Amino acid sequence: MATWLITGGCGFIGSHLADALLARGDRVRILDDLSTGKRENLPARQELILGNVVSSERVEQAMDGVDGCWHLAAIASVSRCNEEWIPSHQVNQTGSIRVFEAARRLGRQGRPIPVVYASSAAVYGDNPALPVAETAEARPLTAYGADKLGSELHARVAAGVHGVGSTGLRFFNVFGPRQDPDSPYSGVISIFARRILDSLPILIHGDGGQIRDFIYVGDVVRFLLRAMERTAPGRAEIFNVCTGGAVTILELAQLLSRLGGQELRIEHGPARSGDIRASSGDPGRAARLLGLRAEWPLELALGQTLAGLAERSQAS
Repeated sequence: MATWLITGGCGFIGSHLADALLARGDRVRILDDLSTGKRENLPARQELILGNVVSSERVEQAMDGVDGCWHLAAIASVSRCNEEWIPSHQVNQTGSIRVFEAARRLGRQGRPIPVVYASSAAVYGDNPALPVAETAEARPLTAYGADKLGSELHARVAAGVHGVGSTGLRFFNVFGPRQDPDSPYSGVISIFARRILDSLPILIHGDGGQIRDFIYVGDVVRFLLRAMERTAPGRAEIFNVCTGGAVTILELAQLLSRLGGQELRIEHGPARSGDIRASSGDPGRAARLLGLRAEWPLELALGQTLAGLAERSQAS
């Protein structure tokens, strides 16, 4: 029976991954400081270590004896990273280096612990070459994107110098149940879904013509699991995690309103500073080398998200 570490495992994506690992009979260890993650996201059968990835002591404690690590802990808010530049950098980039270093030090029989880590489409910035592929120029516009790109570069060093195998997954717009709609940094789908369930107007920043590539968390977990299978010593790889499709924010609002059985009511606010007009990914490399493509249709996945949010609201 394998034992796995998930940093940030009490969060939205990490808790879904923990469910999948436990369902197949593996052991799961979580490292989380609960700054955004929630205990109630986790099933009972896992070990929780309270701590931050900036702490080398906590990271080494969590990494000791595991067969692999999914490094998902991050401050994922673009605005918060811009406002809290140094502390967010410490979590998002220094934390990644802590994980790579522990993977090097605590491997068994000279074999470093494999690491699959969350990168982001934010590394591409406002790239006009859509859908954007992994070979496109990385030109992040935010501190968050810069830190994710920096983590990718350090992963390359960890592989070349220390033999640490890693796979970085550039997540596009991930959504699904357990994404917190009450957080000011939450994804647009969870915020829209809550407004619809509460029969409130949807606030759209700008004209709603912004284009995004939304991928369901159930598909993301499949990519995370497959990436660990492929990760090998001395190799650092990067893959987009996306659908290859694109939808405007206005189309998203219309679809969610219809699924929620509500009349569409929209309020427009000012466009957000630095908001990228269009972002969509090329899934081709992951399809070729991981053998995976996103399977969840957008409408079905949105229905699952609405149902999950409604269930949680009733339980609270």
